[in-house]
Formats: sequence, structure tokens, C-alpha cells
Amino acid sequence: MIFAVSIGYFYLTAPSKEEILKQRKHQDSLIAVQIKAKNDSVLLANHKNDTGKVQNAQMPSDTSAKNIILKDNLGEFAQAAQGKDTFYVVETDLLKLYIYNKGGRIGKVELKNYKTFDTLPLILFTRDSSRFNLQFYNNNRDISTNDLYFEPFIADSRFTGNHVHVEGNDSVSFAMRLYPMDSTGKKHGYIEYLYTIKGNNYMLSCRINFVGMQNTVMSNRDYINLEWRTELRQQEKGLDNERNVTTIYYKPLNDKVDYLSETKDDKKTLDSKVKWISFKQHFFTSILVAGEHFTNTELTTLSDKQRKNRFLKKMTANIGLPYNRNGDQSIAMSFYFGPNKYKILKKYGMDLERQIPLGWGFAPIAWINKYAVIPIFNFFEQFNWNYGIIILILTILLKIVLLPIAYKSFLSSAKMKVLKPEVDEATKNFTKKEDAMKKQQISMDIYRKAGVNPMAGCIPMLLQMPILFAMFRFFPASIELRQQSFLWAHDLSSYDSIWNLPFNIPFYGDHVSLFTLLMTITTIIYTKISNDMQGQTNQMPGMKVMMYIMPIMFLGIFNNFSSGLSYYYTLVNLLTFAQMYLIRKLVNEDKMRKQLKANMLNPKKKTGFQKRLEDLAKQRGYNPNNRKK
Repeated sequence: MIFAVSIGYFYLTAPSKEEILKQRKHQDSLIAVQIKAKNDSVLLANHKNDTGKVQNAQMPSDTSAKNIILKDNLGEFAQAAQGKDTFYVVETDLLKLYIYNKGGRIGKVELKNYKTFDTLPLILFTRDSSRFNLQFYNNNRDISTNDLYFEPFIADSRFTGNHVHVEGNDSVSFAMRLYPMDSTGKKHGYIEYLYTIKGNNYMLSCRINFVGMQNTVMSNRDYINLEWRTELRQQEKGLDNERNVTTIYYKPLNDKVDYLSETKDDKKTLDSKVKWISFKQHFFTSILVAGEHFTNTELTTLSDKQRKNRFLKKMTANIGLPYNRNGDQSIAMSFYFGPNKYKILKKYGMDLERQIPLGWGFAPIAWINKYAVIPIFNFFEQFNWNYGIIILILTILLKIVLLPIAYKSFLSSAKMKVLKPEVDEATKNFTKKEDAMKKQQISMDIYRKAGVNPMAGCIPMLLQMPILFAMFRFFPASIELRQQSFLWAHDLSSYDSIWNLPFNIPFYGDHVSLFTLLMTITTIIYTKISNDMQGQTNQMPGMKVMMYIMPIMFLGIFNNFSSGLSYYYTLVNLLTFAQMYLIRKLVNEDKMRKQLKANMLNPKKKTGFQKRLEDLAKQRGYNPNNRKK
């Protein structure tokens, strides 16, 4: 019965032939409108008026479905949604900037004085991989300027067609304007991106002007949103290394420079005011600097390691620009497109140089790099010497400065070596593991009587550690070494390879770095010589093994690091060997032994460290005054 009712219902409610024909005509008309909207294209013709302004001719009235849809979606900005793609090139001594009429933005930046690792032009980003997009409301419509066509405003006679070249201290101003139109097709007000570009500066001004837009650009907040996004491209040989130092840096208005995670995807919302935001790569950076401040900022980094074609990371900054609808206004900001070079970034006086990892977290390391290493490099750069030679000179100068510390350390080691027979004789009966404290106490007692401080050799080494860490920070981050060759290394800022392996070794890599091998070999030799000089037999067995394991671990760690860093550590080891040889020639061990034995005959005051060590031994049932002779 249900089946019969259903059949009857469909039969009675079925449309007639006239109704079916009417529906088909309606569908055909919709398809025709869609096809027309897809193929309809209105080209805007440029004409130049007497004032030198380049303007687009008014779009003729069109009642097509496409224009109706655009009008409904974009309102007063519907006419700006159609146009012909063009771009304008502003070339300086340092940069080549491509400014596109669609979006009115800088869509491509080339650094003229640099090349990629494979000798291609160094492009920071392209039009397809970036956005610079104002987002606001117009009569409850969401407007995005990135998809709208701006009109160029040129008042400079130096433009030849779509190109201008500016040199030295000269500058050029170039504007892109976005015009809304009322229902009669009349323009009223505009949004302007005004670029001012100097010939010898990586920093350029970008001023966003709102003229006559009080009733057009609307916001229910005291700011409008700016979306700045870039997909960064690989520029260096080691993709993984470059990706691991690529992230977003930012400077809160009244706080220290901070950054998002370098090794994993990260996101951060900033409630405080921000002075600048940087999309920082290994040796190059794109920075957006506020004239006053940014607000309500959200930063995101995204690394898709499955993507190929030179992709590093995707950087996004959603930025609040302070905005007041009452009257015309101008928002000042600046772009920096250039190298991460300390001397260049420092001169702008906004802590931009803090993007270069020179050890800012530990002041002595940063001071060594700022006031010693970088000035030495800058001084010798002017002679156009090979950077391998400059590193050699730097290493020699540091070893000379550290010579008094090294001499004191050597003397301490030599004294302990001279006293080794006495220590071995006094501790030969303490062979059990539980006698370690007794054995150590006897050794300390002998050193005290002889006037030897075992810690004297450690303190100089600790004083040298900040320099070693400073170099560890400086060389991988130094753009001065980028693409500078020396001996077999083609790029001192990247790894050197004398043999590319057909496979990848975990923790090591797919190539053999000769400088890293030399560093490892010389470090093992230094460890052996150092142990022999100290002549210690009472150190923990595991510690002695660890001293030889560490250089082997460095072999894997440094294999993908800057070859300049491995070269420096190799030089340090070689110069240390020479230093030890010369000091050894100056020190008479026989004379030293006699002096130490004479010291042992005179009573010495116990140090606080020795007293604490004896008290600890007594608590364990050992009295050094009752030990067997």
C-alpha cells in the first residue's frame, strides 16, 4: 500500500512538459552567464595627462553578470578588480625591485651583489610566493587589496617606460593608488602606497596614505589588518642547515629582540606593541619596520619538508596598523631587503643586528664577537685578502693574547708531571675502589706541600671557553665568509667536501669534510699530549675515555658545519702544538723538580679546599696524619 501511494504521489506531482521546458531554458541561461563571466575581460588603457600622472581610463558601463557579481562582492572597488597585469622596475646600486600594479606591492626583490650557491640571481621572494595585503570593510564587504589593480602615479622624468635607475645618494619616489568609484563611475579618494627608494641603501620607505577614505575604509576597531606573507627560497648549499636557522624575529617596542622557534613550526600572538618584524634566513632577511608601532600581531612559521623546488619555510605576519577614520592619514613604515651583515644592520640603530646569532644570551661571548672578532675582520677586509688568511691572522692574534694564560696552564701541568713519581709512590697501596678518596687526599697533600695548585691548569682553560664559544657562533653566521674559497673549500660559510658519498651515514652525512677530519685528528693528538704532560693516573677511567670520544662526536657534528669553523679549530690546535713546544723549551723540569722538593720541606698553610677535602676524608674514617709511610 505504501509503494502504491508513493507511485501515485510522484505521478500526480510530476511537472508538465511546459514546466520542464521552462526549467531547461533557465538552466541554459545560467550556463551562458557563467561562460560569459569566465571569458569576459575588459582591458584598461593607460593614458598620460599633462601633470605626468599615469591613470587608467574609466571602465565603460557593463551590465554583464560578471560585473554584477563584482559589484555585489566589492562595492566601490568593483572596477579595480579588473585590469591588465603590469610591473615597474626600480633599480638601485644594491637592489632590483619589481612593483606590480595588481596589489600595488613589491612582488619581487633581487639582491644585485649576491648570487645563490649555484650562481643564480639571488631572489628573496617572487610575486607568486608573497603577499602584502590590506584587509578592511566597505559597506559590510571584506576587501583585500592584494587582488585589486592599483594605478601608478609617476611624477619623475627619469622613468624610461616602466624602468628607472637610481644611484648613490639620489632617491626616487613611486606611488601606486587604489581608487574606489561611486555609482556614477566617479573616483573619490584613494589608498596610496608611496615608495621612496635610495640608490645606496637596503632600507626603503613605504608610506600608506588614506586620502578621502573616511566613509570608504571602515573598521570596527582602532586598526586595520595587514597580511604580510612570504615563502622563503633556498639560497645556500645545505638546505637543512639553512632551514634550521630560518625563522621570524621581532622587536617589541619596549623590550628585547625575540624570535620564533628555528627548528620546528611555531606560532605566537603578541599583545604588546611591535617595532619591527623580520623574515630572517641564514644570510639574508626581509624586515618590515613600523614608523611608530604595530599592534595585535600574529606570527606563524611553517616548514613543509616534503616540498621541493628550493622551499625553506612559509612566513606569515598578520599585523594591526593603527587607523583612525576621522580625516586623512598616513601610516609610515620601511622595508629592509638585504644581507645579515652586522656593520650594515647596526647603523640603523634599532637592534636589527640582534638577528645575527653572536651569542647574545651570554654577554662575554657577544662582547668578544662585537669588540674583537668583527672589528678584526672589518679591518682586514679592506685589503682584499683571502678570508682563509684573515682567519689565520685572527687565530694568531687570539693565541698571542691568550699566551700568558696558556703559559700558566702549561706550568701547572708540568709541575703535576714532575710530582707524579712522588704521588704514585705515596698512593701505591691504595688500589681498592673504596680507597679513591684516600688516594685523592694523599695526592692533594703532596701538591699542597710542594706549592702546586691542581686547579691552576683548569682556570686558564675556563677563561678560554668564551672565546671558543664565540668562534662557534661567529663563523657559521658570518656572511663575510659566504662563497669565499680557500684551498679546497669553495665556501667557508658552508661545509667543504672532498668526497660525496653515494649514501647517507646517520649522524655524519653524505660527504666527507677534510677540514673536519683535520680538526678531529689534531684534537685527538692534543688530548694525548695534554694527558701525557699532566701525567695523571688517578683520574676517573670513564673521564679519560670520554676525552677521546668527544673529538669523534665532533666529527659527525661539524661535518655539516661551516668549513671556516673547522679550519679555525684546526689552526688553534696546530698553533697550540707550536706554543707548547716553545714553552717546553723554556721550562727546565730538573730545576722545577728541585724547587718543588725544597717547597715540600717547608710547611704550607692549607687552603680552604684542602681543609674541606680532609674533613670529608675524616668523616669516612681516614686520617692523613696516620697514613703508612
